[in-house]
Amino acid sequence: MRSATQDALRDSLMNRTVLVIDDSEAVRTAFEVLLSIHGVRTHTAASPAEGLAVLAREPVHLVIQDMNFRREATSGEEGVQLFRAIRARQPELPVILLTAWTHLETAVELVKEGAADYVAKPWEDARLLTSVRNLLDLQRARAKVLALQHERAAAREQLVARYELCGIIYASEQMHTLVSMAAQVAQADVPVLVTGPNGAGKEVIADIVQANSAVRRGPYMKVNIGALPNELIEAELFGTEAGAFTGARARPGRFEAADGGTLLLDEIGNLSASGQAKLLRVLQTSEFERLGSNQSRRVRVRLIAATNTNLRQAIREGRFREDLYFRLNVIELELPPLAERREDILLLARHFLDPDFSLSPDAERSLARHGWPGNVRELRNMMQRAALLATGPEITGASLGLPVSRDDLVCAADEVQIDRETIEQALARSAGVVAHAARDLGLSRQALYRRMEKLGLKSTA
Repeated sequence: MRSATQDALRDSLMNRTVLVIDDSEAVRTAFEVLLSIHGVRTHTAASPAEGLAVLAREPVHLVIQDMNFRREATSGEEGVQLFRAIRARQPELPVILLTAWTHLETAVELVKEGAADYVAKPWEDARLLTSVRNLLDLQRARAKVLALQHERAAAREQLVARYELCGIIYASEQMHTLVSMAAQVAQADVPVLVTGPNGAGKEVIADIVQANSAVRRGPYMKVNIGALPNELIEAELFGTEAGAFTGARARPGRFEAADGGTLLLDEIGNLSASGQAKLLRVLQTSEFERLGSNQSRRVRVRLIAATNTNLRQAIREGRFREDLYFRLNVIELELPPLAERREDILLLARHFLDPDFSLSPDAERSLARHGWPGNVRELRNMMQRAALLATGPEITGASLGLPVSRDDLVCAADEVQIDRETIEQALARSAGVVAHAARDLGLSRQALYRRMEKLGLKSTA
């Protein structure tokens, strides 16, 4: 009677194709029989040249290759050359090495170059089948990842062709969704509220809304309310009449300056109570008075507000008007922190670096695992500082000033909960080699294993 495990194994291997390259007919036949039992289609080749010819004409999902092919050959060099030839032709194709214990060191070196696994002769069927199953599962996952990446690239190209994106840099699905929404709602003549932590890029999102709005050719005024003293905020927004206060002269405020265009009010959570009341009136009636004047002025302004403050909490604490909040929050665009869109980190880091500089592998690992409490602003500043202090064209991990120890990596893994999709993508890119995937994610191997265990993910490494 077949067990549930056996059924699951067969299901995962069905309709997959494996190429076995080995000079021994007995070995080739053994693999054909073993894999066919589990529904795997098998191609065989007796030499490297024959194996490469099969790869050129047949779709193959996995290669199992020997390390020696001539009777007198014992060095494993033939296997090394074959593996590198396969990698040159199909870099993402997983390869399992068949090796004698005497060639174990060579096999380990090839694993460092990207081989998915190695199996010593004579092999254990169960161990081999587990490796094959895991690698084929990961190959499927990688195919899905690549398809998704192509879809995202195509979607971004369509977005760029249709809208002005103001040079925003991203790769993550979260940001694609947000940017798409920002561009699409821009035409609607309603207030927009952009929320998110400090330094995450709220102003760029506001720029996208303005650039795609019906009033994009009008004036675009920006006011950082958090940078103004409370006593000057209303004067800055609404203007003053001469004598409104000591030293005051007649001048327009930002609402008048933005008439027929867009006004961005950054850090809206810092607006005073009286300022909130006046802003609410402007949103309701498009009218206001300058300080010191009884004359109402009428403007037509597209308002965008931005804040890192939890406005709902501020409402509960009596620091922000609920009616103003609902006026501002017709459409909310919530920007996630950089730590939650880790696909964007290295892309942004390279963007912020001068083209004369590059990032070393350890620098990339340090950047990938950092928590980024200061978000994109912190990353930009770090890249600028690293370039200024660099002694050569390559930015190293040490020059970034970030922790690099194994303990730090473990801590980072515990603090930053990397999601299942991100880990699956890393495993797919590394053909299932956990050490390579961990390096890609900026984690220790142990930390990645712990996270995989929590998510129910398996691997061959």
